[in-house]
Amino acid sequence: MRVKGIAVLGSTGSIGCNTLRVVEALGEPFRIVALAARRNVAKLAEQIARHRPLLVSVENERCAEELKEHLRAIGTAVAPQILIGEQGLIEVATHERASCVVAATVGAVGLVPTLRALEAGKRVALANKETLVMAGELVTRTAQNSAAELLPIDSEHNALHQCLRGEERADVRRLILTASGGPFRTCDREAMERATVEEAMRHPTWNMGAKVTIDSATLMNKGLEVIEAHWLFGFDADQIDVLIHPESVVHSMIELIDGSVIAQMGITDMRHAIQYALTYPQRLACALPRLDLVRVGTLHFERPDVERFPCLALAYRALRAGGTMPAVMNAANEEAVNAFLEGHLKLTEIARIVARVMEQHAVREASSLDAILAADAWARRRAAEEMRASGCGAVAPV
Repeated sequence: MRVKGIAVLGSTGSIGCNTLRVVEALGEPFRIVALAARRNVAKLAEQIARHRPLLVSVENERCAEELKEHLRAIGTAVAPQILIGEQGLIEVATHERASCVVAATVGAVGLVPTLRALEAGKRVALANKETLVMAGELVTRTAQNSAAELLPIDSEHNALHQCLRGEERADVRRLILTASGGPFRTCDREAMERATVEEAMRHPTWNMGAKVTIDSATLMNKGLEVIEAHWLFGFDADQIDVLIHPESVVHSMIELIDGSVIAQMGITDMRHAIQYALTYPQRLACALPRLDLVRVGTLHFERPDVERFPCLALAYRALRAGGTMPAVMNAANEEAVNAFLEGHLKLTEIARIVARVMEQHAVREASSLDAILAADAWARRRAAEEMRASGCGAVAPV
């Protein structure tokens, strides 16, 4: 049986760790061949000892030296090749023995390695939202030109992929993304003004990294997913809706032109979506708990409040503007979220900073990597300037 080599970008994060659990549960012919992490070298060393990849990458030389020390301490029999920086990420993403690359990094850092994996004809199991938000046209064109597969791992887009299987594009009226509503779903504007980082990190249903969790608290996460859905499935902004669904049982739905609605449902565990992306078009048995609808009891749905959560409206605006605007929105949001996590910005000020940067941007075509990276860099500078000029209020960090 031919080995199916898996490379993981962002192996020490939530999606990366779950990917390794899925591969271990699947067993042969799946095998981890390359891993990339940033600075969590202790966790990476454990992963190396368990999965024995041929190649790993870390953020810088210091991390590489620390990793070597950890590997010596745990007595790893065979150490992998260790690379650093963006070139290391690219080498992991294009490893000759990797047939599938799980793109699970957070932020713009995932864009170039993902593009290189697609250029090399790899199947890319995509969990990095920013890649399609920044460069949807370029990414999808690259995949088409190389006949590479692009499969989503985000639970919502993975659900849409499953719902759309076998359906004619012309028969689908709209896509419906669901959102838990985050920790502030029932809070008023005043409570959100006072929100601490600790409060914003208390996601009601999912265990995710800091940046994604804050995006969920502002609903920017769902806005990014709207843009992703456009590029993954070819639907316009007016054909992509969002519903708040606090139980997080229905991961997404499609509505057909005859009024029928098809939903994908399951427990809140990312391993379902990861396994689907790794084994597609096959479905293999999974040992995870089954969804107990009787225990769930009642499912609730409501429309998102864009007055309290303006980031969602900003994402729709960016998608409709097109070109470099989504990349600008994404970069400004990353900078603002980082400032909030560091205690320099209120939660409700994130949307205001993003809106100000977007208002000042002259949209350009986003057909080249240089244009996208230039827009990204400009937006980060403008966001920093806006935050300095406005004297944003501080909150208590975690």
